[in-house]
Amino acid sequence: MSEKISDDDKKIWLEATKDVQKINVPDRVPQKPKKKGVRKKIGITNDVTYQNFHHRLELDTAADIDKNTMRRFKKEEFGVEATLDLHGITTDKAYQIVKNFVISSYLQKKRAVLIVTGKGLVHQTQDIYDAKGVLKQLVPEWLKSDELSHMILTYIHPSEKLGGSGALYILLRRKR
Repeated sequence: MSEKISDDDKKIWLEATKDVQKINVPDRVPQKPKKKGVRKKIGITNDVTYQNFHHRLELDTAADIDKNTMRRFKKEEFGVEATLDLHGITTDKAYQIVKNFVISSYLQKKRAVLIVTGKGLVHQTQDIYDAKGVLKQLVPEWLKSDELSHMILTYIHPSEKLGGSGALYILLRRKR
């Protein structure tokens, strides 16, 4: 069926399409990239990305851990692979040291680490019932920060042989 187009039809077509501009269309239409979840960079020299986890990291919580792993962790069956002792470190320097320690331990694929904060001293001007140990109070808050919490599954105060309430025994996520 080949019909010829009349001159009148050509004029109408040219008038209707006079403002139409040609666009370059690629031979292949690009496919939408698959969504892999929210990703975010952490501020260190290595190129590390992580998935943003939405669990609330607290002392002795087991939100993202199976019961068997948590039981083993509480029994301290995961050997301490790295230890950070904060005795004598000022608060100003301690945050950066803790942050670097957790990030480097995570990047080195360590699972269980220990941060010794100390139990704190009672000063002469301080009431004996006041909270002791500035770093003992601050380090758990730092572990909950957005920069570090995604690398940590849980943490507890270990047994007395590892430092008791003056230390934090931390189970890191597996780096995949």
